[in-house]
Amino acid sequence: QVQLVESGGGLVQAGGSLRLSCAASGRAFSINAMGWYRQAPGKQRELVAAIAGGGNTNYADSVKGRFTISRDIAKNTVYLQMNSLKPGDTAVYYCNARYYSDYGDALDAWGQGTLVTVSS
Repeated sequence: QVQLVESGGGLVQAGGSLRLSCAASGRAFSINAMGWYRQAPGKQRELVAAIAGGGNTNYADSVKGRFTISRDIAKNTVYLQMNSLKPGDTAVYYCNARYYSDYGDALDAWGQGTLVTVSS
């Protein structure tokens, strides 16, 4: 299995920046893609940004140009740099890893979530 531990959330004023980190352990060698999702109160969880094993990235339209996802494979860590934060970015942010079992099954691991609050 893969275990994920997130850090870096907190309270920030609108226009500010935060960087989230997510460290993977366990079967980290079997991870293909990693990403960040968020869930605001009363809303469904949504993809924020993802990075594939080859380095390709994709972003939600709402964060393009403001957020950057990156990955340090040697450290089994993925980062989300969030700039120009808006109150609408307030949510619990979850790290996700897509990895494969010994049998080739695609599995998902989730972090515990970290709260990001953006004040106006």
